[in-house]
Amino acid sequence: MSQTPSAVVAVSAPVLPATRALLAGAVLAGPLFLGAGVIQGLTRDGFDFTRNALSQLSLGDLGWIQVVAFLLAGVLVIAGAAGMRRTLREAPGGTWAPRLIGVFGASFLLAGAFAADPGAGFPAGAPEARAASLSTHGAVHMAGGMVGYLALCVAFLVLARHFAVQGRRGWAVASRVVPAVVLAGFAGSSASVLAFTAGAGLGLLWLTAVTTRLMTETSPARR
Repeated sequence: MSQTPSAVVAVSAPVLPATRALLAGAVLAGPLFLGAGVIQGLTRDGFDFTRNALSQLSLGDLGWIQVVAFLLAGVLVIAGAAGMRRTLREAPGGTWAPRLIGVFGASFLLAGAFAADPGAGFPAGAPEARAASLSTHGAVHMAGGMVGYLALCVAFLVLARHFAVQGRRGWAVASRVVPAVVLAGFAGSSASVLAFTAGAGLGLLWLTAVTTRLMTETSPARR
């Protein structure tokens, strides 16, 4: 039986330069955000990594630096999500992984618009104790971060299926383990701020890793 002229045949093609540029956004977002946070945390008066979350760097006279870091990271992650959509179309995980990564990027934009509450001695002059209750801004900031990181964790699980179908067992296993570690860090935040920071940082760095892996893959093409 002959094929009609409109028949579509799926073939593999290298990831296009424009798509690679979009994916590069998600690759760079984590290192840029974490790098900015570490530098500020080491240089701003009163900030203590064992007591303060990176989000609190949005406060004080130099808070605009962290706000810019949040907004830039959000834009880069959303660009990466668009690149994933192009790369994974017609592949396992091609529908939900980009959407969930996009939600994660949007949570950074929200975090930039709504600052965390002061407390634990930061910024200078803030009470030494943690805030007993959340302000509206602080509540929105926290809720957005929770939703964003939950979306990221689910995205990793979706990508684990993608890697499993490809036969990349190590990537599939790691993409299932990382979400558990991230959530464990968040669960331990009441006892240690460092646990929260480590969990959040791991999520960002694994996003860099899986996106870099996707940049080396082939994407579906039509002819």
